[in-house]
Amino acid sequence: MKAIGYTQTGPVDGSGALQMIDLDRPQVGPRDLLVAVKGISVNPVDVKLRANRAPEGGPGILGFDAAGVVVETGAEVTGYTVGDAVFYAGDVTRAGTNAEFHAVDERIAGRKPASLDFTEAAGMPLTTITAWEMLFDSFRLTEGGGAGQSLLVIGGAGGVGSILIQLAKRLTKLTVIATASRPETQDWVRKMGADHVVDHRGDLAAQVRDLGLAPTYVAALTATDQHWAAIVDLIAPRGHVALIDDPDNLNIGPAKFKALSISWEFMFTRSMFGTADIAVQRDLLNRVADMLDDGTLASTVTERADVLTVETLTAAHKRQETGRVIGKQVLPGLSNEA
Repeated sequence: MKAIGYTQTGPVDGSGALQMIDLDRPQVGPRDLLVAVKGISVNPVDVKLRANRAPEGGPGILGFDAAGVVVETGAEVTGYTVGDAVFYAGDVTRAGTNAEFHAVDERIAGRKPASLDFTEAAGMPLTTITAWEMLFDSFRLTEGGGAGQSLLVIGGAGGVGSILIQLAKRLTKLTVIATASRPETQDWVRKMGADHVVDHRGDLAAQVRDLGLAPTYVAALTATDQHWAAIVDLIAPRGHVALIDDPDNLNIGPAKFKALSISWEFMFTRSMFGTADIAVQRDLLNRVADMLDDGTLASTVTERADVLTVETLTAAHKRQETGRVIGKQVLPGLSNEA
């Protein structure tokens, strides 16, 4: 099969970066689906791994979002059959989706939304799972909960922020404050449903106070270390901060006086460790597919390529590295199999 992989870390246009290669089709495990990949997306994790994690035992295949058609099932698969259309975010410990065929555990794959084509559907799983787990696992909110409380989303126009705003507005009673610094990103987060918009390039704590709000929850999606002092200043006592980035140094000492809770969200944890509740990712993706199909949720895709080649994937990585992507980037998959 064809795949796009890398052989050494470094810049995306450097030697050993993205290149077209030939590989054997993946072998399916007992709970695996073999999927003909029809759509993929690019996420910050792709860029981080390509730049920093050297591949072992052959070329590294990136890509963790996918939508496609099941062409083979493992012996213990019960939820899917050949011909089913699925979407999912994969497993960071396995080869990725930038390939014609991809093996994925059925327990982390959901049914593809019927209202989206394969390419657009591939833009939704990773960010949606991240946002869902942040709301309901990290913050321990319940559906319909959060009345009288507020959520601050730092970096609201990115992929996770775009769907997090929507989920918070559709499934909870939280007031949502989103940060965005450009006119186009401010317009976007309002479109996603944010009640208030503040500029993270300004005095974040002062702007939130001017709204008369002290958020109980803060979703720190980018530059957490840069915003940390403001977060501790503006958050309500006994509030909760959940973050997804990798700050080099975060002094949590000042958080003691407000008795804050601090947690990381990492949507690959369930698949990495085979947790007992791994199948909740399949269930939430099926729920989200229903919400996309009935119009409760809107696609967050804003950038779409017409074909997947080394050149178009390289361009997508370069765009991701700018940190200025609004919503999600998607590309068609490599598979031509019906």
